[in-house]
Amino acid sequence: MNDAPAPRRRARVRAPELIGRGGWINTGGKDLTLADFRGRTVILDFWTFCCVNCLHVLDELRELEEKHRDTVVIIGVHSPKFVHEADHRAVVDAVERYQVHHPVLDDPELATWKQYAVRAWPTLVVIDPEGYVVAQHAGEGHAHAIAKLVEELEAEHTDKGTLRRGDGPYVPPEPVATDLRFPGKAVLLPSGNFLVSDSTRHQLVELAADGESVVRRIGDGEFNEPQGLALLPDGRVAVADTVNHAIRAYDPGTGVIELLAGTGKQWWQGSPDSGPALEVSLSSPWDVAWWGGKLWIAMAGVHQLWTYDPAEGTVRAAAGTTNEGLVDGPAAEAWFAQPSGLAATEERLWIADSETSAVRWIDRDLVVHTAVGTGLFDFGHRDGEAGQALLQHPLGVTALPDGSVAVSDTYNHALRRFDPASGEVTTLATDVREPSGAVLAGDDIVVVESARHRLTRLRLPEEAVRVEAVAHRTRRAATDVAPGTLRLDVVFQAPAGQKLDTRYGPSTRLLVSSTPPELLRGGDGAGTDLSRELEIDPMVGEGVLHVSAMAASCDDDPANEYPACHVHQQDWGVPVRVTPGGASRLPLVLAGMDEG
Repeated sequence: MNDAPAPRRRARVRAPELIGRGGWINTGGKDLTLADFRGRTVILDFWTFCCVNCLHVLDELRELEEKHRDTVVIIGVHSPKFVHEADHRAVVDAVERYQVHHPVLDDPELATWKQYAVRAWPTLVVIDPEGYVVAQHAGEGHAHAIAKLVEELEAEHTDKGTLRRGDGPYVPPEPVATDLRFPGKAVLLPSGNFLVSDSTRHQLVELAADGESVVRRIGDGEFNEPQGLALLPDGRVAVADTVNHAIRAYDPGTGVIELLAGTGKQWWQGSPDSGPALEVSLSSPWDVAWWGGKLWIAMAGVHQLWTYDPAEGTVRAAAGTTNEGLVDGPAAEAWFAQPSGLAATEERLWIADSETSAVRWIDRDLVVHTAVGTGLFDFGHRDGEAGQALLQHPLGVTALPDGSVAVSDTYNHALRRFDPASGEVTTLATDVREPSGAVLAGDDIVVVESARHRLTRLRLPEEAVRVEAVAHRTRRAATDVAPGTLRLDVVFQAPAGQKLDTRYGPSTRLLVSSTPPELLRGGDGAGTDLSRELEIDPMVGEGVLHVSAMAASCDDDPANEYPACHVHQQDWGVPVRVTPGGASRLPLVLAGMDEG
């Protein structure tokens, strides 16, 4: 007799077909359709390669992908935010760079994104073996819930006879022989050699002074996609060990590698953000710089800057609130968006704030300023006065001898320069493919050409190269909303076998703001209810609603004294257009299905 509970009823929504003008990657040249996956559980991962949260989800899914490889097919749907991300070659590079081992549909026009009504990166959609959508999850922290759902679907469709086991459609690309593979950052050693983070091969590589000849490779299992490097006063090199969520130190003299900070686990909301360095978790540290007697860390995964104090052996959050955006002011109140590059001078710490396409800095009084950039959705390639100049997802900054800063303008394939004295932005070089960092070497600047897998030496020119001005805004269509009251509903349904964790008070959090701030007459700010009434100003024609939601759920088993708990969180930036015929309700799915 089978005493197992009957499967929960699920909404029967037929999954739309997968379409994308860019075509398929990792399939050996074959075009796929949903019919090819009938009998298997399909997980659609809507991602874009600029998004660090998307990279976290790729890592979260790896265990599930391996454990259920004969019944589950994961399909990446690449949905670009930046113009550069609509370039098919760039998507192919990203699939290799981040070791995506499943088929990817390149959807540069967001056709499949719109079909599935996706509103944020990353979003996961689960399709059952009969071709129906059964769940949608936005943000990080859903792997456990999806694993439980996959097990339910396996049992249900085994009983129904609709489960088909077998090999998946993934076809790995041919390996390519190069000395470096998607290098991240570089630093000039006292010897005159270069130390480079060889990110996709999970190593450091020391190159001779010519920037080409390999002297040695460092790290056998210690690193996981390392990025930023910085010389420490004691002669060692600090390493941002990005996917291991750690900071390590490498001694070029002895070859010793030491863990300085991090637990190896990713930091989540509610975790300690200060304390003994080896007891506090970090989140995707992307770059490091020595400034003011401490090691500063660009904590891309939580939109903050942290510091490591070697004298005390501690780390702490030093700037940023974890909210994503561009807000200046005192460090504790500032907002960043995936800071990915740092460069120190005596008076300033320069920051490449990638998702806002901005260059920013912190002064000695720990006040944050913006030099170039206006927000999450404006980007392009435009020189001139800094207030109207545009960048596109820069990943690196390099302090120059004259007090200006060189910017690795990654998605524009350019090296740019901001001069604080004149307030002007110029272009130093073009056709450097996805530069992710640069380092001074005498009168030259050596650029890490990440997508060409090499270092490229350039002479610093006296005059900038002029390029045609181009301005862009994010490609997502705006949502029409009615003026007046707008009902915001963040949909969250605890996974099977779990419940909201209310042992220590409310287990949910909602933060709402807007660009421009005048768009919202009311309803902005923080709260614990996942539904809220917003007041939209009819005089503001368009803008962006910024919504950040978090929910914590735990295993629902009274007999278990120590239930496993999981945090689900996501940030949305929803472009809206105010129109009398617009919607009066805005649903955002954190986990589950919207039935409102």
